[in-house]
Amino acid sequence: MDTAVLPVDPRAGAAERTVDSVCCYCGTGCGVRVTARGQRVVAVAGDPAHPSSRGRLCSKGLALADTVRRDAARVLRAEWRAERGRERVAVPLSDALDLAAARLAAAIGLHGPDAIGFYLSGQLLTEDYAVFNKLARALVGTNNIDTNSRLCMSSAVSGYKLTLGADAPPACYDDLELADTVLIAGANMAYAHPVLFRRLEAAKAARPGLKIVVVDPRRTDTAALADLHLPILPGTDVALFHAMLNVMIWEGLVDQPFLAAHTAGFAALKARVHEFTPRAAQDVCGVPAADIVQAARWFGQAGAALSLYTMGLNQSSSGTAKNGALINLHLATGQIGRPGAGPFSLTGQPNAMGGREAGGMATLLPGHRDPADPQHRREVAALWGVDSLPASPGKPALEMFDAVLEGRIKVLWIAATNPAQSLPDQTRVRAALQQAEFVIVQEAYAGTETLAYADLVLPAATWPEKSGTVTNSERRISRVRAAVAPPGEARPDWRLAAAVARRLAGLIAPRKAALFDYADESAVFAEHARMTAGRDLDYSAVDYALLERQGPVQWPYRAGAAVARLYADGRFATDDGRARFFDTGYTPVAEAVSAQYPLRLTTGRLRDHWHTLARTSLAPALTRHVEEPGLSLHPLDLERLKLAPGALARIRSRRGAIVLPAHPDDSLKPGHAFLPMHWGSAFMAGLGVNALTNPSRDAVSRQPELKHAAVAVAPARLPWQAMGWAAGDAARLRAVLAPWLRRFDYAVVAPCAAGPGVRLRLAAESAPPAHVLDALAQVLDVGQPDAAFDDPARGILRRVRMSAGAPAAFLLAGDVRANDGLLAWADGGQAPASLALLLMGRTQASPRSRTVCACAGVTEQAIQAGVDGGLGAEELKARLGCGSGCGSCMPEVRRLAAPHAASAAGA
Repeated sequence: MDTAVLPVDPRAGAAERTVDSVCCYCGTGCGVRVTARGQRVVAVAGDPAHPSSRGRLCSKGLALADTVRRDAARVLRAEWRAERGRERVAVPLSDALDLAAARLAAAIGLHGPDAIGFYLSGQLLTEDYAVFNKLARALVGTNNIDTNSRLCMSSAVSGYKLTLGADAPPACYDDLELADTVLIAGANMAYAHPVLFRRLEAAKAARPGLKIVVVDPRRTDTAALADLHLPILPGTDVALFHAMLNVMIWEGLVDQPFLAAHTAGFAALKARVHEFTPRAAQDVCGVPAADIVQAARWFGQAGAALSLYTMGLNQSSSGTAKNGALINLHLATGQIGRPGAGPFSLTGQPNAMGGREAGGMATLLPGHRDPADPQHRREVAALWGVDSLPASPGKPALEMFDAVLEGRIKVLWIAATNPAQSLPDQTRVRAALQQAEFVIVQEAYAGTETLAYADLVLPAATWPEKSGTVTNSERRISRVRAAVAPPGEARPDWRLAAAVARRLAGLIAPRKAALFDYADESAVFAEHARMTAGRDLDYSAVDYALLERQGPVQWPYRAGAAVARLYADGRFATDDGRARFFDTGYTPVAEAVSAQYPLRLTTGRLRDHWHTLARTSLAPALTRHVEEPGLSLHPLDLERLKLAPGALARIRSRRGAIVLPAHPDDSLKPGHAFLPMHWGSAFMAGLGVNALTNPSRDAVSRQPELKHAAVAVAPARLPWQAMGWAAGDAARLRAVLAPWLRRFDYAVVAPCAAGPGVRLRLAAESAPPAHVLDALAQVLDVGQPDAAFDDPARGILRRVRMSAGAPAAFLLAGDVRANDGLLAWADGGQAPASLALLLMGRTQASPRSRTVCACAGVTEQAIQAGVDGGLGAEELKARLGCGSGCGSCMPEVRRLAAPHAASAAGA
């Protein structure tokens, strides 16, 4: 069972078949229909029957078929490194499972169970979480199990528990159409939750009187939809929400009967917010007092007020306070438990909710229980059939890596996540990974940064090779179904965990081996569902058979029916049934700007990318909107810093530095900077974006302040540059080029640029020796070029290899003027009149244009030509097809078409 190839379906031969499943990206939980032929996914489409998405997908979901790989992009075999400093070698999977169990047993025997740490992912299925959690607590005997959900959702968890009594979003997606006011705080839904944003756009179009308020330091595509944008200074959310509550109290907009019947603690909060007048908040938040008053009135006067929020609130050293202060607005006005109303945290990962339900965090036990509560530990122990569970507090994510660095955790097992890119303060994180005595990395994708630190690699199955369940942001449980078998020796994560657990039990507790004898994933789910009985999330009546009959269902699911909205009866999940107001002061960001670090850096997601690029980098369509990382600055800051648009800049924080091109962005305020979160050292020189970010964490949720850091920016002064491109498999080329990223101050490998291939960009203070350039030319396969104009004495090399009348590879070093023309030509553009003249910079070709619409491949150049021809946004959509797929590009299309709209209005 441990190593046997598991069939997807008895009919899974060469015939085409379609299975219903769920998208593997954000927490919206969109239904997908996956069509496979043999072991190849040939199409992915939205599932019209899925209630959460109604057939819609975003650009990432529509491109899922392009990411399903069975080649060098995947981890196909187990690997083991006998000692540090040596290369890993392939080993049979069964041997790797034995090795994992032996190292765990040895560490437990020498140092005790708390010498083991498990770091998991919100991309695991609920079944995966359930088995890992049981392995950690019931067998190993440690609470050292946490997840990357600590980086995105733990402040939301704390906020809900401290106010409403349970980690349970009370609203549902249908409330988007039913709200009269929608407050979006710290969330760029247009990029992070595009399908939900499309629903909100449609609701606004159908009911123009719907008021939308967006709180975000940047003027994002989400803010473009707003009736009121509040561009607050980063981290000042609590002051803003307190000021809004001040207005509501002053103007009599609070719901006194609701307060008296269903809440506690309002008097203390009322006294606190007395000093948070709109005028005082204006000075703190950097937005006009009149706008704060307007936002408060729209919220307080609404028949139904809905708030939507994500990382801007959560990823903060005061994230719990921000969540609590926002929930206070709902409690004060009674805007909860009814259609169109409620505080709605939008989950960032596909199964962060399911992981929380399964207790897959150091601060949780299954069924929303608390590991610090002896009764809760006894309940879970009884359900698992063990005598007891460990009482010692477990280590949340950052504390876990601190403990590894300090030598207290000896063995670290990482599954389905990439902490060597995603955690803040990468210098410290990587030092911890290097310090660990043994690192197990359970991974599906080759090339992720964390694999470099693995002593043992376990090959994991991924979407769409696994079956199980996930829970989305509206508490809806959906079936994930496999469409193809895992490649090579890859196996579902729960099976790998269970196989190691049985071996480990044989070494340390033979009677517990039977705890991990599951016939299949449905048996894991059945055991997990039983653990929710009697709890706030009770879905003990749900099983796979019911999900087959009824489709996705929301929890709690009692008496054969789901509950769409929680707390409709005004009774909350607290001991006395009353919600608690969160009485909190305002605390500034953990790291203030200074003369040495004068800019406020925020980070965030992009529209077509996901997390650390392991999956989205495999889909050519998804790489073309933003191909490489860059720093966004207000144009005045670029001018002040004497940086030309696109010039390389050195960005420094108190923890590290990176070099990136700087671009003008007037959606930012002066003094602010923005970096996309997705790029790490697998794609760029240095330790990636999170070399800069701040590990300061919330005292309650232990969530780090990834959203803000104080930085300094200066010209990088790297005059020598090289650019190259090669056609071919991007994953293979990336692996070949990876060592070159460590040889230059600035280096970026952009996957899938100009068709299937990779683009390389390098910069340095001076030209490298000729033999280095020759070696790079060999790597890009232009050692025998069809055209070459070199000047080695000046560090200049210009070589092109042709195939079928177009470039197949090129390298330009020291003189990169021909880069845009060659890329455009390789991408299907017009050939130059003379290749020789192009290489020598004596003629130019049309530059390659950035893709705006990933679904239809519509470029900015094509859109601009349409705008110049007098087309508006809807005409561009009809003529070019942009926006006709997922629609996520339409905010940008409207922005590009704004000059036409303005001239039409003037006419």
